[in-house]
Amino acid sequence: MTADSAQRIVMGDVEVIRVVEWQGPFAAAGELVPSAGEETWKDNEDWLAPDHWDPESDRAVMALQTWVLRSGGRTVLVDTGVGNGRERPGAPQFHHWQGDFLGHLERAGVRPEDVDVVVNTHLHADHVGWNTRAADDGDGTGGGEWVPAFPRAEYLVPAADDAHFGPDNSYGGGRDLADRFVYEDSVAPLHRAGRIVLWDGEHRIDEHLTLESAPGHTPGSAVLRLSSAGERAVFVGDLLHSPVQILDPAHNSCFCLDARAASVSRRRILGRAADERELVVPAHFGGSGVAEVRREGEGFGLAGRGLGVRR
Repeated sequence: MTADSAQRIVMGDVEVIRVVEWQGPFAAAGELVPSAGEETWKDNEDWLAPDHWDPESDRAVMALQTWVLRSGGRTVLVDTGVGNGRERPGAPQFHHWQGDFLGHLERAGVRPEDVDVVVNTHLHADHVGWNTRAADDGDGTGGGEWVPAFPRAEYLVPAADDAHFGPDNSYGGGRDLADRFVYEDSVAPLHRAGRIVLWDGEHRIDEHLTLESAPGHTPGSAVLRLSSAGERAVFVGDLLHSPVQILDPAHNSCFCLDARAASVSRRRILGRAADERELVVPAHFGGSGVAEVRREGEGFGLAGRGLGVRR
């Protein structure tokens, strides 16, 4: 899939647009999901490759992407990618990243002034970068003061993540210098501009869209539920990085801050998705970008062969 690819489906009264900025082999499979042994990947190679695993390099295939929801006459973005020109020590793949995120959105029919709501499922670097842009240009590279990239939007941020990664908790407890940079260039400017809305537990966006806490990956990690005219989906952020975590929800990514809580949230969200036939939409899946799940023993399996949309 090329970076300019955009997929569109309609679920009830909500249009869903997938905008892909980048997709390809990313992290070593054994490092991304440490508890999923080599045999897990090999035993499932027939459907993991090539969209979710590259056997030759033994790297997980992932995507940087944003989901655009048109609901109730408003335009909602789910996560905003890496952002351009950011200081990301310790994350060389994101350090001084240069992409054409706003261009991808515009080619999908979305201009910055069209966006009404931005959802950050959590406050990791690759989910908040285009919350802001440099004030002296339009592509985030000019080095000026950081200002909201979507000037009319309200930004919905989990309160628990804002507390954890913000100055009150010394930027994630000072464990990672990158957390401070992320907060200062992609979150603090929203506070200064009065565009941020902090929420906890549950937050209803409109009659079709509801945010719900699913902690573990980060303290405030959230999922966004879509329900319209009998169609259902759940945008799970980084609750899942790879389909192998569907097979066994105990498998955490190396980025989960609270492994036990993340596993509990993952099992709960997948269980409901299987029972209510919610389409599961993770932040970074390659291929079609979505999954249908069913209960299978103590874990879950994929409905049908591989990943796909019901249509």
